Amino acid sequence: MMLRIELISAVPDLMKSPIEHSIIKRAREAGLVEIVLHDLHEYTTDKHGRIDDYPYGGGAGMVMTPQPIFDCVDALKKDRDYGEIIFTAPDGDAFSQKEANRLSMVENIIILCGHYKGVDHRVRDSLITQEYRIGDVVLSGGELPALMIVDAIVRLLPGALGDSESALDDAFMDGLLAPPEYTRPSVYCEMKVPDVLQSGDHSKIAEWKEKVAAEKTRQLRPDLMKKFEN
Repeated sequence: MMLRIELISAVPDLMKSPIEHSIIKRAREAGLVEIVLHDLHEYTTDKHGRIDDYPYGGGAGMVMTPQPIFDCVDALKKDRDYGEIIFTAPDGDAFSQKEANRLSMVENIIILCGHYKGVDHRVRDSLITQEYRIGDVVLSGGELPALMIVDAIVRLLPGALGDSESALDDAFMDGLLAPPEYTRPSVYCEMKVPDVLQSGDHSKIAEWKEKVAAEKTRQLRPDLMKKFEN
């Protein structure tokens, strides 16, 4: 069955271009995934078309109101079941390759993109099944994190990549950073490609890549190396 991803946003036009190019475009054209954008403004009952309001208790900024979000999700649930309803938030769990792998096997996903100062917490309490952050940083909205999640999921779908082995060689797939990559020419500006990669000995090449990946991870991401060794 084709994976369907619903993206709910206050500014859906921000996400149109990324899903119409590259791997995501090819996956959509191949019938591997269906990605649908939903404008929250189309679900509001406010006579002025507003989807945000001032927060109770005071404070700067506006908060997304619950009504259009609940109505949008309720409308989507009438047509199909969703394995996850995701919210992108700076206080969510760190999104990881492990989670991307898991989500690529989930049947149908909704991603709600936060905007303004945040979203009425009743939405998070009642509707959301998983919350993610993309790094310890605050962005203007959840659209960019949502697109990163979509990209990470779609490229894992069988047939999405031209080379069936490509996703298996990605960084983090085995818990380590990826080893360095080289291409022709073998010598450029007196810089030479490692001899082992030109040897044709696949077992030695695999051994070299694993060793270099471990050394790279130990140096740059000791936290990952600790998890890998455990």
